[in-house]
Amino acid sequence: MPRVSTGPYRRRKHKKVLKATKGFRMSYNRLIKRAKEALLHAGEYAYAGRKQKKRQFRTLWIKRINGGLASIEDAPSYSQFIGNLSKKNIKLNRKILALLAVKQPSVFSQIVKQTK
Repeated sequence: MPRVSTGPYRRRKHKKVLKATKGFRMSYNRLIKRAKEALLHAGEYAYAGRKQKKRQFRTLWIKRINGGLASIEDAPSYSQFIGNLSKKNIKLNRKILALLAVKQPSVFSQIVKQTK
């Protein structure tokens, strides 16, 4: 069996890894072994980050709604407000409520009045 050279194939794989790790610090963008490790970790962090992003936005929306409720006199607490929304069958999600609380406080206050 003749010996097969992996030169072109290996170089292509190495170039692909080094291109992906461009911008990484120290030897993580130059040495193949280090770059490959860094790329694996970066992928794990990116995957976890996509999940955390959803959590962080939900907490941000809740804080904005809470702030909007604090600015209204005789407004219920956040938990009471969300409970009243579901009882009154008002189908607005937290993202939209937070947007209304920040951009259009008058509309938000009308929604709060409807839930009482």
